[in-house]
Amino acid sequence: MSSRQEGPIGLVDPPSIGRLISALERRGWLVAGPTVRDGAIVYDRLQSIDDLPRGWTEDQEAGRYRLEHSGDNALFGYNLGPQSWKKYLHPPEVRLLEASRENGLLKILNQAEPLPRYAFLGVRPCELEAIQVLDRVLIGDRFSDPIYEGRRKNLFLIAVNCSRTAPTCFCTSMGTGPRARRGYDLAITEILEGGRHEFLIEAGTAQGAAVLEELHPRKAGPDDSGLAEKLTQRAANQIRRRLDTESLRDLMYANWEHPRWDQVASRCLSCGNCTMVCPTCFCTDVEDTSDVRGERAERWRRWDSCYTLSFSHIHGGSVRWSVKSRYRQWLTHKLASWIEQFGGSGCVGCGRCITWCPVGIDLTEEVRAIRETPARASTRRENRNGEP
Repeated sequence: MSSRQEGPIGLVDPPSIGRLISALERRGWLVAGPTVRDGAIVYDRLQSIDDLPRGWTEDQEAGRYRLEHSGDNALFGYNLGPQSWKKYLHPPEVRLLEASRENGLLKILNQAEPLPRYAFLGVRPCELEAIQVLDRVLIGDRFSDPIYEGRRKNLFLIAVNCSRTAPTCFCTSMGTGPRARRGYDLAITEILEGGRHEFLIEAGTAQGAAVLEELHPRKAGPDDSGLAEKLTQRAANQIRRRLDTESLRDLMYANWEHPRWDQVASRCLSCGNCTMVCPTCFCTDVEDTSDVRGERAERWRRWDSCYTLSFSHIHGGSVRWSVKSRYRQWLTHKLASWIEQFGGSGCVGCGRCITWCPVGIDLTEEVRAIRETPARASTRRENRNGEP
């Protein structure tokens, strides 16, 4: 993807966001975005401005997430909930094959449904970068995933720049926020200052400019753009968590036997929450099922996690029996071997894995602990329990 491009910039009022949803639907997109459900901000189909989480924000920290009223009418005053846009592009489960036996003959049923054209409204800058990561993994690699590629095609992306951050955010360490720099059709900054409630919208593509024109925006001046920059800079200044990426790949490889792995393993539940909420984890399993009469069978692809014993099962059993070995695999892949495979880190600094870990494990703390007391590199092999 190219770097940020200068395009038309305009100012609109809050009702214009509702008109934006309508304009996208008229052009054939299904609009998905943030809404409140089950005590969290989740992504779902939007049909009007009333579906947005007006006046809601979150209180979150390691192992904690609570919705609370923000005390204002902000439409995008939240940060991130448990879901990422991955659920639309790389769905949790997909039926790959359906077959039946009729009159002794095997019949393959191919009933491919038309793929929806989605417009994502409310994509945070770190999530834009996560989509770029998935593009590299699932389209730009040696083999392309047709399911992802088909859903990624004709996608309309509306970014929302951050004016506040959560305590678990560390996007500034990864260079992924809090302002969108690339990969969007439209980018919105919500201005809610001194009785003023407007939205500065920047177009990043020609189709984004065409949609923006339908809203009849007021021309934005240098002061308006400056205020938007000030808001995102304020968000950047709020971020306290840091991940030092200096020689991070080499650090992870050199500390394969660091005692910190045992310490984190004593807390980790091996539940896989971090991989489920991560916007870039992409591992799947394939499962075949049949009815009891053996006349109908299906093949499904479902999300899997490197925390499950069966994930690393080969002839003779699993190669990662211990929690230590599975946590180490996840973190080392995300921050080190991912770079060798795909040319960049698999982490975008969204902080979801910290918030949604039941015991509050913080990967920035784990890396800091390893960096502060590095162990000597070791080539010792582990036994089947993941211990030297």
